[in-house]
Amino acid sequence: MTVIADITVPADAFELGRVLQEFPDVEIELERIVPLQESIIPLFWVSGTDTADIEAALTENQHTESVAQLTTTDDKTLFEVHWSTEINGIIEALIDTRAKILEAIGEAETWDFRLRFSDHEQLSEFNIALTEDGIPVTLRHLYNPTPPEETSTLSDEQREAIVMAYQHGFFEVPRGITLTELAENMEISDSALSQRMRRALAIVVEQADVSESIP
Repeated sequence: MTVIADITVPADAFELGRVLQEFPDVEIELERIVPLQESIIPLFWVSGTDTADIEAALTENQHTESVAQLTTTDDKTLFEVHWSTEINGIIEALIDTRAKILEAIGEAETWDFRLRFSDHEQLSEFNIALTEDGIPVTLRHLYNPTPPEETSTLSDEQREAIVMAYQHGFFEVPRGITLTELAENMEISDSALSQRMRRALAIVVEQADVSESIP
Protein backbone atom coordinates (compact mmCIF):
# COMPACT_ATOMS: atom_id res chain seq x y z
CA MET A 1 0.00 0.00 0.00
CA THR A 2 1.27 3.47 -0.90
CA VAL A 3 2.86 5.43 1.95
CA ILE A 4 3.34 9.20 2.06
CA ALA A 5 6.01 10.63 4.33
CA ASP A 6 6.65 14.28 5.18
CA ILE A 7 10.23 14.64 6.38
CA THR A 8 12.74 17.36 7.20
CA VAL A 9 16.49 16.93 6.66
CA PRO A 10 19.47 19.25 7.09
CA ALA A 11 20.45 21.15 3.95
CA ASP A 12 23.81 19.38 3.91
CA ALA A 13 22.08 16.02 3.44
CA PHE A 14 22.54 16.32 -0.32
CA GLU A 15 24.66 18.22 -2.80
CA LEU A 16 22.16 20.89 -3.85
CA GLY A 17 21.45 21.78 -0.23
CA ARG A 18 25.15 21.94 0.59
CA VAL A 19 25.90 24.25 -2.33
CA LEU A 20 23.12 26.67 -1.42
CA GLN A 21 23.80 26.84 2.32
CA GLU A 22 25.87 29.98 1.81
CA PHE A 23 22.76 31.90 0.73
CA PRO A 24 20.73 32.67 3.89
CA ASP A 25 17.78 34.23 2.05
CA VAL A 26 17.39 31.59 -0.64
CA GLU A 27 14.21 29.55 -1.08
CA ILE A 28 14.24 26.55 -3.40
CA GLU A 29 11.35 24.52 -4.75
CA LEU A 30 12.36 21.25 -6.34
CA GLU A 31 10.47 20.54 -9.55
CA ARG A 32 11.68 16.99 -10.19
CA ILE A 33 14.70 14.72 -10.28
CA VAL A 34 15.40 12.64 -13.37
CA PRO A 35 17.90 9.79 -12.83
CA LEU A 36 19.67 8.65 -16.00
CA GLN A 37 22.46 6.17 -16.59
CA GLU A 38 24.95 8.96 -17.25
CA SER A 39 23.75 11.69 -14.92
CA ILE A 40 21.18 13.02 -12.47
CA ILE A 41 19.17 16.05 -13.55
CA PRO A 42 17.22 18.15 -11.02
CA LEU A 43 14.97 21.04 -11.98
CA PHE A 44 14.29 23.58 -9.24
CA TRP A 45 12.95 27.11 -8.74
CA VAL A 46 15.05 29.66 -6.86
CA SER A 47 13.87 32.89 -5.25
CA GLY A 48 15.07 35.30 -2.59
CA THR A 49 18.62 35.82 -3.82
CA ASP A 50 20.73 36.80 -6.83
CA THR A 51 20.48 34.09 -9.48
CA ALA A 52 23.90 34.93 -10.91
CA ASP A 53 25.48 34.07 -7.56
CA ILE A 54 23.51 30.82 -7.44
CA GLU A 55 24.65 29.84 -10.92
CA ALA A 56 28.27 30.66 -10.07
CA ALA A 57 28.16 28.55 -6.89
CA LEU A 58 26.64 25.61 -8.72
CA THR A 59 29.11 25.88 -11.59
CA GLU A 60 32.08 25.86 -9.24
CA ASN A 61 30.91 22.72 -7.43
CA GLN A 62 33.02 19.67 -8.19
CA HIS A 63 29.97 17.44 -8.78
CA THR A 64 28.27 19.79 -11.25
CA GLU A 65 28.55 18.80 -14.91
CA SER A 66 26.43 21.64 -16.26
CA VAL A 67 23.99 24.30 -15.04
CA ALA A 68 21.50 26.48 -16.89
CA GLN A 69 18.81 29.05 -16.13
CA LEU A 70 15.76 27.92 -18.10
CA THR A 71 13.18 30.61 -17.37
CA THR A 72 12.25 33.38 -14.94
CA THR A 73 8.73 34.21 -13.81
CA ASP A 74 7.31 36.14 -10.85
CA ASP A 75 10.76 36.70 -9.31
CA LYS A 76 11.57 32.97 -9.50
CA THR A 77 14.13 31.33 -11.77
CA LEU A 78 14.02 27.73 -12.96
CA PHE A 79 17.43 26.05 -12.92
CA GLU A 80 18.52 22.80 -14.54
CA VAL A 81 21.62 21.10 -13.16
CA HIS A 82 23.32 17.93 -14.38
CA TRP A 83 25.17 16.26 -11.51
CA SER A 84 27.82 13.58 -11.76
CA THR A 85 26.81 10.05 -10.76
CA GLU A 86 29.04 10.39 -7.68
CA ILE A 87 26.33 12.45 -5.95
CA ASN A 88 25.21 10.91 -2.66
CA GLY A 89 23.10 11.60 0.42
CA ILE A 90 19.32 11.68 0.32
CA ILE A 91 19.19 11.82 -3.49
CA GLU A 92 21.07 8.53 -3.77
CA ALA A 93 18.67 6.94 -1.26
CA LEU A 94 15.65 8.27 -3.18
CA ILE A 95 16.90 6.83 -6.46
CA ASP A 96 17.90 3.49 -4.95
CA THR A 97 14.50 2.98 -3.30
CA ARG A 98 12.54 4.38 -6.30
CA ALA A 99 10.74 6.87 -4.07
CA LYS A 100 8.88 9.73 -5.73
CA ILE A 101 9.28 13.34 -4.67
CA LEU A 102 5.84 14.98 -4.47
CA GLU A 103 7.08 18.23 -2.94
CA ALA A 104 10.43 19.63 -1.85
CA ILE A 105 11.05 23.11 -0.51
CA GLY A 106 14.40 24.15 0.91
CA GLU A 107 16.08 27.01 2.68
CA ALA A 108 19.68 27.56 3.73
CA GLU A 109 19.47 25.28 6.79
CA THR A 110 16.76 22.68 6.19
CA TRP A 111 14.69 21.02 3.45
CA ASP A 112 11.12 19.72 3.71
CA PHE A 113 10.22 16.75 1.50
CA ARG A 114 6.94 15.02 0.81
CA LEU A 115 7.79 11.56 -0.51
CA ARG A 116 5.72 8.70 -1.87
CA PHE A 117 6.78 5.09 -1.38
CA SER A 118 5.16 2.04 -2.90
CA ASP A 119 4.94 0.35 0.51
CA HIS A 120 6.26 0.43 4.09
CA GLU A 121 9.16 -1.84 3.13
CA GLN A 122 10.40 0.73 0.63
CA LEU A 123 10.10 3.46 3.26
CA SER A 124 12.06 1.30 5.70
CA GLU A 125 14.84 0.79 3.11
CA PHE A 126 15.00 4.55 2.60
CA ASN A 127 15.25 5.19 6.34
CA ILE A 128 17.99 2.56 6.73
CA ALA A 129 19.97 4.13 3.88
CA LEU A 130 19.84 7.56 5.52
CA THR A 131 20.75 6.12 8.92
CA GLU A 132 23.79 4.35 7.45
CA ASP A 133 24.84 7.66 5.85
CA GLY A 134 24.49 9.46 9.20
CA ILE A 135 21.73 11.75 7.89
CA PRO A 136 19.31 12.89 10.65
CA VAL A 137 15.67 12.80 9.59
CA THR A 138 12.64 14.36 11.25
CA LEU A 139 9.40 12.59 10.34
CA ARG A 140 6.69 15.24 10.42
CA HIS A 141 3.80 13.17 9.14
CA LEU A 142 3.10 9.67 7.80
CA TYR A 143 -0.09 8.62 6.07
CA ASN A 144 -1.57 6.53 3.28
CA PRO A 145 -2.83 5.65 0.78
CA THR A 146 -2.92 8.93 -1.19
CA PRO A 147 -1.97 12.55 -0.44
CA PRO A 148 -4.64 15.23 -0.77
CA GLU A 149 -3.08 16.71 -3.91
CA GLU A 150 -3.66 13.49 -5.86
CA THR A 151 -7.40 13.38 -5.29
CA SER A 152 -9.80 14.68 -7.90
CA THR A 153 -11.44 17.18 -5.52
CA LEU A 154 -10.16 20.67 -4.77
CA SER A 155 -9.13 21.23 -1.17
CA ASP A 156 -10.31 24.37 0.61
CA GLU A 157 -6.81 25.86 0.26
CA GLN A 158 -6.64 25.09 -3.48
CA ARG A 159 -10.11 26.54 -4.07
CA GLU A 160 -9.17 29.70 -2.15
CA ALA A 161 -6.00 30.10 -4.21
CA ILE A 162 -7.86 29.84 -7.54
CA VAL A 163 -10.67 32.16 -6.44
CA MET A 164 -8.28 34.78 -5.07
CA ALA A 165 -6.17 34.62 -8.22
CA TYR A 166 -9.24 35.10 -10.40
CA GLN A 167 -10.66 37.93 -8.30
CA HIS A 168 -7.37 39.84 -8.35
CA GLY A 169 -6.80 39.48 -12.10
CA PHE A 170 -3.94 36.97 -12.00
CA PHE A 171 -5.23 35.21 -15.12
CA GLU A 172 -5.81 38.41 -17.09
CA VAL A 173 -3.49 39.73 -19.81
CA PRO A 174 -1.68 41.73 -18.60
CA ARG A 175 -1.86 40.32 -15.10
CA GLY A 176 -3.58 42.43 -12.49
CA ILE A 177 -1.38 41.02 -9.71
CA THR A 178 1.87 39.08 -9.48
CA LEU A 179 2.24 35.72 -7.77
CA THR A 180 4.37 37.33 -5.06
CA GLU A 181 1.76 40.01 -4.36
CA LEU A 182 -1.02 37.43 -4.26
CA ALA A 183 0.99 35.27 -1.87
CA GLU A 184 1.53 38.26 0.41
CA ASN A 185 -2.22 38.93 0.44
CA MET A 186 -2.83 35.30 1.43
CA GLU A 187 0.01 35.39 3.99
CA ILE A 188 1.83 32.36 2.53
CA SER A 189 5.09 32.00 0.60
CA ASP A 190 4.97 32.40 -3.17
CA SER A 191 6.44 28.89 -3.51
CA ALA A 192 3.60 27.40 -1.48
CA LEU A 193 1.04 29.37 -3.49
CA SER A 194 2.64 28.31 -6.78
CA GLN A 195 2.41 24.63 -5.84
CA ARG A 196 -1.16 25.03 -4.59
CA MET A 197 -2.30 26.71 -7.79
CA ARG A 198 -0.60 24.18 -10.07
CA ARG A 199 -2.30 21.29 -8.32
CA ALA A 200 -5.64 23.09 -8.34
CA LEU A 201 -5.43 23.83 -12.07
CA ALA A 202 -4.45 20.22 -12.78
CA ILE A 203 -7.56 19.05 -10.93
CA VAL A 204 -9.76 21.56 -12.77
CA VAL A 205 -8.43 20.35 -16.13
CA GLU A 206 -8.94 16.73 -15.11
CA GLN A 207 -12.52 17.43 -14.06
CA ALA A 208 -13.12 19.15 -17.40
CA ASP A 209 -12.36 15.76 -19.04
CA VAL A 210 -10.16 17.15 -21.79
CA SER A 211 -7.84 14.14 -21.90
CA GLU A 212 -9.69 12.51 -24.79
CA SER A 213 -9.29 15.62 -26.96
CA ILE A 214 -5.49 15.71 -26.53
CA PRO A 215 -3.73 13.90 -29.41
